[in-house]
Amino acid sequence: SGSQVTLSITDNAGTLTGSISVAALQDVTINAANDVFTWTQLDSGSKQQVATTATNSLSMNLVLDKATFFGTDDGDYASSTTMAGLGIFGCSTQKTLIDFALFTGKESDDTAGVTVSGSGYITGLAPTVSADAPVWVTPITITVDGDYSVDDAEYP
Repeated sequence: SGSQVTLSITDNAGTLTGSISVAALQDVTINAANDVFTWTQLDSGSKQQVATTATNSLSMNLVLDKATFFGTDDGDYASSTTMAGLGIFGCSTQKTLIDFALFTGKESDDTAGVTVSGSGYITGLAPTVSADAPVWVTPITITVDGDYSVDDAEYP
């Protein structure tokens, strides 16, 4: 027990070294939405449907940490050579294809939860602060390029 949901982000192309570990997640939603093609036939009073390709994404909200969000290269994203230098914001603005691993924590019986992983792009950043929530928080979406992988292994 005591394990928490953690997101790890690395560069898919391998040109940036290191990773970004995101632990200040408020909530996480794993989306797996199949598209559906619908048509009508003259011999039926109902529409016909067939599932097509899926649109997968991870949606979450996180409490901002300056270094994790904005990176350690002071906004000089074009010359960043590390994931830490780029940060989450730099990954989004530079349209970096990332690999992600979302460790879902431990189960109530202390067995390891699953790790959901894949590749995608960071979108949907919109940092806000308010009187009711006096720390900066932001939604973040990772639009998945392809399929998810699910593994019972411990977090890397």
